[in-house]
Amino acid sequence: MSETSPILFLDFDGTVSRSDVVDALLERFALPAWRRLEEEWRAGTIGSRECLAGQIACIRATPAALDAAIAAIGVDRGLLPLLETAARHAIPVHIVSDGFDYCIHGLLQTLPAGPAERLRGAVHASHLEAAGADTWRTAFPYFPNGCEHGCATCKPAVMARLNPKHRPSMFVGDGLSDRYAARAADVVFAKQSLAGYCEREGIRYTPFADLAMVAAEITRLVALPFGMPARAARLEM
Repeated sequence: MSETSPILFLDFDGTVSRSDVVDALLERFALPAWRRLEEEWRAGTIGSRECLAGQIACIRATPAALDAAIAAIGVDRGLLPLLETAARHAIPVHIVSDGFDYCIHGLLQTLPAGPAERLRGAVHASHLEAAGADTWRTAFPYFPNGCEHGCATCKPAVMARLNPKHRPSMFVGDGLSDRYAARAADVVFAKQSLAGYCEREGIRYTPFADLAMVAAEITRLVALPFGMPARAARLEM
């Protein structure tokens, strides 16, 4: 693999998954107090780490109920074509998420064995585990002491750690928690609120509806005569 070949970072909730898994679990299983925390996070008065820790403490669900709800959400229909494209061009893929490893691995189990195995060691996310019969607790391994943004998982810091040779970085995301990653990436694919953020902040991006569109654009990018230079490769459609 060339040191100039790109590296691909994927948000999970609403990007790899068909909808936001954490939001779906909160809507179905959480005590009403989770909504106040959501409002405080969106207003910028608390970080995502504090918000998620408090929200998960509101959930009342058995592991079986949680597992069934996660599996029902499913993954984006373009995930497998995207992984095939990345493999064909020797592009490493990492999932970098403010969401939870428990949910991510639960959905990855619904994939064919090959793709699921390739992603198994590429998940960088918050930690979730059962704390009782129907209660749950969190931990934040990226990074335990927090970051300046108050992120549950500091995506720019994880991206930098996984890319020590500074290869061109591509980030794919959809939400407010992706804004710092979008600022750090060389090529940004965005939809929904992340696309709106990029518009407001003047961050060039390629809009997408599903991950198959991302796969097609990556195929075009890597075929450019001089490859995909860092930073200069930011695109907009």
